[in-house]
Amino acid sequence: MHSPNVMKYFCCPDAKERLALVGHASFLLYFFLSQIAMDEDMKANTTVMLIESLAECAMESWQKQLAYHQLGVVMFERKEYKDAQSWFETACESGHIYSKVGVARAKFKRGHRYSAYKIINSLFSEYKLVGWMHLERSLYCDGKEKMLDLEMATELDPTLSFPYKYRAVSLLENNKIGAAISEISKIISFKVSPDCLELRAWISIAMEDYERALRDVRALLTLEPNYMMFYGKMHGDHLVELLRPFVQQWSQADCWMQLYDRWSSVDDLGSLAVVHHMMANDPGKSLLWFRQSLLLLRLNCQKAAMRSLRLARNHSTSEHERLVYEGWILYDTGHCEEALAKAEESISIQRSFEAFFLKAYALADTSLDQESSAYVIQLLLDALRCPSDGLRKGQALNNLGSVYVDCEKLDLAADCYMNALNIKHTRAHQGLARVFHLKNQRKAAYDEMTKLIEKACNNASAYEKRSEYSDRDMAKSDLAMATQLDPLRTYPYRYRAAVRMDDHKENEAIVELTKPLAFKPDLQLLHLRAAFHDSMGDYMSAVRDCEAALCLDPNHADTLDLYNKVCELVKEKKVRKSESS
Repeated sequence: MHSPNVMKYFCCPDAKERLALVGHASFLLYFFLSQIAMDEDMKANTTVMLIESLAECAMESWQKQLAYHQLGVVMFERKEYKDAQSWFETACESGHIYSKVGVARAKFKRGHRYSAYKIINSLFSEYKLVGWMHLERSLYCDGKEKMLDLEMATELDPTLSFPYKYRAVSLLENNKIGAAISEISKIISFKVSPDCLELRAWISIAMEDYERALRDVRALLTLEPNYMMFYGKMHGDHLVELLRPFVQQWSQADCWMQLYDRWSSVDDLGSLAVVHHMMANDPGKSLLWFRQSLLLLRLNCQKAAMRSLRLARNHSTSEHERLVYEGWILYDTGHCEEALAKAEESISIQRSFEAFFLKAYALADTSLDQESSAYVIQLLLDALRCPSDGLRKGQALNNLGSVYVDCEKLDLAADCYMNALNIKHTRAHQGLARVFHLKNQRKAAYDEMTKLIEKACNNASAYEKRSEYSDRDMAKSDLAMATQLDPLRTYPYRYRAAVRMDDHKENEAIVELTKPLAFKPDLQLLHLRAAFHDSMGDYMSAVRDCEAALCLDPNHADTLDLYNKVCELVKEKKVRKSESS
């Protein structure tokens, strides 16, 4: 993409004709290239030319809709609003309903605010209400009407970041700084993004809480190393340098202590910021790049995690270390057998904690019959005999405890979890609670999860897990808290829906499952809703949900069985109907 000599083959008319002659000028090729170009630089001429080629290659209706919409997006980013509006309108004419939003935004930028409002408002009467509709309409109104739309947007889709940001800024303008921090922290707790971290950093600066501001800027730069802050006027690294004199300076030893403290309080963002600080002092250390990738995975930032993992491989100082990181790259991209091979090759060169841990992790993911479980246990014990720090050994002990539980060796599992807790691996409370539960010590299990809730910064999962060890009313309370802290967790919705079905409140159960599906397509939610539709005799809805679920996982056995069943019932219903007529 950065080579002019290569790009001319994809962009100039003569080269495209030559590509077409050999069968390479395809919609899929140009879609792939245009996506890369848009990631690199949305406003570049190369991006425009690639998307224009995408439109030329579009044959089917959906291809044209997508290409025209992309052209509208790029022109909008280039502030060529008249052209943007034209392309969005062309996409609309081709059947792309979402492009109405682009038409409205382009009209608004051209000074036609009321016209933009009318376009978005028309969607409310034509389609089922979803969160983004309220968000879009809020852009073209003020005062109470705007705030009501933003509240409704959050209620329907809590993953939309703009409403939180707007409310946080409004609170800040009214000098309610603590409330502003709290508002923006709500979404950061379950969906980390650079723009939200930037806003929280600026609010912290307004509070003169420079340590918290620096933490958020460091975490932000881990996600996007070249991020430009303050409307693109200041590089994030420059803000770090400006803030550093106002906070306590740490040595590398201090950083390790800080990392242990944050790790033990399950503060993944704080841990990420400490690792970023450590890497400023030692940028070539592959171990730190690897640690960064693990934290980013915990925060569901897969793309950034893979970048860090590749940098860990690139900075490796030994062959056995490089092989381990290559193994993790293969594992994270779904190549489990190849990852195992890399781990074995690394062990053949030098026995190390990370090589044994990788092998155990990958093997546990492939199969866990009695024989392989014994082998995984041995691999984790071998890992624990190798030099490493407490953070990783705590993880290995936690994993070992889980395998012992699966093998019904509960006392050995409890010992592992206790040893992990002794070196501040706080997540081991959850494993220990599971052991107590399996020993029919329900109160002890509940108390163990309470300890985790008290220690953990981000504890939505802890509330969710504690609900399994409490009575129905307390479980409902814990699951309500889990949803409040992290609306992306699906178990609470499934539990509440099942309770409503047990109480013969079928329609309420369907509504409960439909809420998260509006913002998170999820296999389990779709399968359960299909099963509920089946039990209610609504076979067409069951078919629809099964088909949606099978788009996510075509081989999901339970959904396939249900799908075949309801399809037969639909056929039988049609036959009976035709016979009666």
